[in-house]
Amino acid sequence: MTSAVDSCEYVVVGGGTAGCVIASRLSQGDGTRVLLVEAGGEQQVAAISVPAAWPGLVQSPLSWGDFTVQQAATGTTVMLPRGRGLGGSSAINAMNFIRGHHTSYDAWTSAGAKGWGFDDLLPYFKRSENVVGGDPDLRGLDGPLTVAPANPGNPVVAALLDAAEQTGYRRATDISGGLEEGFGWSDLNVVGGIRQDAFAAYLSPVIERTNLDVVTNALVHRLRIEHGRCTGIDYSVAGELVSVACTGEVVLTAGTIGSAQLLMLSGIGPAGQLRRVGVDVQLDLPGVGENMHDHPIANVVYRAARPVPAARFNHGEAIGLLRSGPWVTAPDLQFVFLDAPGHIPSADAPEQGYTIGVSAITPRSRGTVRLAGAEPGRAPLIDPNYVADDHDMATMVAGLRLAREIGRAPALDPWRDAEVVPCLDDDEGLRSYVRQTLASYSHPVGTCRIGVDATSVVDLELRVHGIEGLRVADGSVIPAIPSANTNATVYAIAERAADLILHSSHSH
Repeated sequence: MTSAVDSCEYVVVGGGTAGCVIASRLSQGDGTRVLLVEAGGEQQVAAISVPAAWPGLVQSPLSWGDFTVQQAATGTTVMLPRGRGLGGSSAINAMNFIRGHHTSYDAWTSAGAKGWGFDDLLPYFKRSENVVGGDPDLRGLDGPLTVAPANPGNPVVAALLDAAEQTGYRRATDISGGLEEGFGWSDLNVVGGIRQDAFAAYLSPVIERTNLDVVTNALVHRLRIEHGRCTGIDYSVAGELVSVACTGEVVLTAGTIGSAQLLMLSGIGPAGQLRRVGVDVQLDLPGVGENMHDHPIANVVYRAARPVPAARFNHGEAIGLLRSGPWVTAPDLQFVFLDAPGHIPSADAPEQGYTIGVSAITPRSRGTVRLAGAEPGRAPLIDPNYVADDHDMATMVAGLRLAREIGRAPALDPWRDAEVVPCLDDDEGLRSYVRQTLASYSHPVGTCRIGVDATSVVDLELRVHGIEGLRVADGSVIPAIPSANTNATVYAIAERAADLILHSSHSH
């Protein structure tokens, strides 16, 4: 990658999903100098390309290796993978490209993010994607990401979809589009049998641009704040400190954990918290690191009566969006059908198996990201506060019951040997099972949320309140998590952010 520059118009901090999009879009104009700074390295791991190999990436050097603090409601610490390196989490995720149900974006506008509803984001969802044969009113037909369902799908996943239909649920034609409930094959970021991440789709094709500099293995220490304006960043590569001045804007795209952490390391955040760890306060902004939330997931696992064909795609090729009860006004559960036995904490995992994953997809529980100390490289304290709101626990239990009902349907008779876990019927047993086995679905959001109230962090154009020349444009700005895997939404946020930044620079 390129050598250091000492001044540029835009600095993009974090080369993950959002960073790749924004660096690519901002550097389209010749006269604009863009610097992208990434803590991880260039992509040199062959397994990134192999869709079925993703489970091995989440504990590799391509992930930060984070764990949560001990969770109050479960007593456990939970692994929370997040990508490190160009492409970020899009290079290690399970490649499901799903918007979530349109109703879940209503919580954005009702939380004060006016103009950020599903219909407002739709042009940006469409801009990111190329959906072969998609409905042009709903889906993009010429974006950088070519997305499609698994073809052919795994036979055990096909049987699970048939089982859901036999149980009385509708078969969706485009479960990824945002308008349907029910079950269907989800769109995947897999092209020609190879993962297509943000680096491959957005950054790699333009990396030779003379006005785009990409620096990897660079740990950003702090944002430079002078007289209420962000004027650049300090970062180090191999122990050598580099300062870069920025004449336009610094854009934080370090993710829900990284962006909040960097704001706080730079003295922007809850003043009391910052002083406690020895950080000089530049701006008391109490919402930084608040509103952290994530999707919890627990599994119903079956031993297969015959060998399950090897995965050709991402293991989880189909999903369902359901309501946990007739009184619920919008989908609050996601199911994911897996062609392999899901993680079981005990040694009872079957050699051959399949899984129905269950997630409370519109959780009410909220937690925090906090600094553990003032040193830039130190892991922060991550507390999603899973199932602390009992509503989320009740939703998980309801979801496990619905999943087991699907698991008993006749379509699975040729595949089903026995249920391995949870093998429980009573409420308290299922609650205990959730507490013991709950994992992260790896969709953290919310720590720099969009809004206009005192606990929001960025305004409706993603500018950090009280600091000029600084925006945040990643999953951290999401006020309330969409009812889906979050990557498609992050692409849309980044596409819109690039528009906002370019429009603002032209209007000055």
